[in-house]
Amino acid sequence: MIQEDEKYQKRRLRSSHITTVLSISLVLFLLGLQALMLVYSHKISTYVKENIGFTVILKEFTREQDVLELKTILDSTDAVKSTRYISKEEAAKELTNDLGEDFVQFLGFNPLLPSIEVKLHADYTQNDSIADFESQIKRYHNVKEVYYEKDLVSLVNDNVKTISFWLLIISALVLFIAIMLINNTMRLLIYSKRLIINSMQLVGATSAFIRKPFLINGLVQGGIAALVASTFLGALLWYLHTQIPDVIGGSNDWIALSMVFILLICIGVIFTVISAFFAVNKFIKMRNTDSIHQ
Repeated sequence: MIQEDEKYQKRRLRSSHITTVLSISLVLFLLGLQALMLVYSHKISTYVKENIGFTVILKEFTREQDVLELKTILDSTDAVKSTRYISKEEAAKELTNDLGEDFVQFLGFNPLLPSIEVKLHADYTQNDSIADFESQIKRYHNVKEVYYEKDLVSLVNDNVKTISFWLLIISALVLFIAIMLINNTMRLLIYSKRLIINSMQLVGATSAFIRKPFLINGLVQGGIAALVASTFLGALLWYLHTQIPDVIGGSNDWIALSMVFILLICIGVIFTVISAFFAVNKFIKMRNTDSIHQ
């Protein structure tokens, strides 16, 4: 009977430890996810801005030499990230593929004009910067028109500012909630062992002696929870890297990602130990009778 009771207590203790680790892991995973959103928010906004369509439409009979000269000038401009010349024939071929039928054969001629597709650096995609760039390009006599979706540019710039602001607010809120949840989880765990604390006090154990196993336990649980959360975040990042390799997992990201994982480990360990320290102190300072009835 005694052995069965001991086995039951061990199973119960093991179950409580697993539940605590999983609870803290989930909290840290959500916190890490929020941190990754902060890390990649700027990179994603840059990626979106630098892929906004910006087309310089040329006059119909522009010589190839003049096109190459204009393309060279654009490539040497600080604002320009890349350019691509699209001839009338290439434009017709691309439109035919999009439409699924040969419109040139139907019309009897090719109405499209040659163009240069331009992509700007993210720092130059603000509305006023694009307007200045547009006015400069239109000065060239071979340029007929400069086309881009002005409403889309304004929408992207406005949304990036709004999302960045709210992302910071939400991140601070998530950090606060994570700390509170870790604290409550440790308090509940130690609350379930209040009678053990009371028994140790009755046999004359010092406060430091009583605290030590709980702090070590909190250190281990916080470290394991942080490793579990980091593992799941790493798996998520690997999956996202396979889907959008241009955005996720570049060579310059590893420092930032390492900082996120270190942050998770520090939060998991430090706040778990601190929460355990204050929770144990609460029961140590209680009177023996109060501890029994809590």
